[in-house]
Formats: sequence, C-alpha cells, structure tokens
Amino acid sequence: MSKFAKFMKANKAMRPNEQYAPTRSLTDESGAPLLWEFRHITSKENEEIRESCTVDTPVAGKPNMFRPRLKTNLYAQKMIAASVVMPNLYDAELQDSYGVKTPEDLLLAMVDDPGEYTDLSVWVQKFQGFDTSFEDKVDAAKN
Repeated sequence: MSKFAKFMKANKAMRPNEQYAPTRSLTDESGAPLLWEFRHITSKENEEIRESCTVDTPVAGKPNMFRPRLKTNLYAQKMIAASVVMPNLYDAELQDSYGVKTPEDLLLAMVDDPGEYTDLSVWVQKFQGFDTSFEDKVDAAKN
C-alpha cells in the first residue's frame, strides 16, 4: 500500500450541493420563496474566475508601471453565477425573459433587491469556504 493512499482521489469526500432561496420575489404556488441549487466550485475554477476579473491599472507617477486590481463586484457575480446549478443561468430562454445576455446579468435581474443580493453574496462566499468577505480582505490588504 502506498504511503499516499489516504490522499488518493478515491478517498476525497465529495461536497454536496446545497439549496438557498436568494429572493422573496420568486415564489411557488403557496407563496414560499423558490429554492435555488448551488454547487461548490473548484480551486481551479476560482482562479480562472479571479484571473478574468483582474485588470492592470497604471501606477500613478510611474510611467509604464501597472498594478493588478481585482474587480471584486464582478468576481462575486461570476463566482455566484458559476455556483448556481438551478435555475440554469446559461439558458437562453430564461435570459431572454429578463432581456439579458449573460449569466451574471441574469443573476442581477433575478435577484434585483440590493439587500437580498448582498445576503446571497455572503451566503455563497461562506458556502465556497471563504471565512471573510472579499471586501473585508480588500480592506485588510489596503491597511
């Protein structure tokens, strides 16, 4: 038996999907908020999302020098959209019904109450294993 047997993929616990009702404006026949299904994203998916939301910004007073900056709101939107299993935010019919063309825009259209969206963002961050919010980490990095 290998000394790494316990670390093999077959021994890795699968993280189950979870349900959460992000908005009270979408309800079933009895008036209960609709539950959405969310999945865990992988570290690789997270890095790809983070990279797609990072831009180089010029450093003031230093020509040809740039500093990477994470667009935290876009990062949160993309992470949430990547986490949603149901409803399918990539469905063209659903996007058309809200007059949008991207999963992120559909998410913002479906959860259009700012308080509910903030609650959803916090819930997804915790669901994905982040202990503190992105804004807290940005604030900590600035200080």
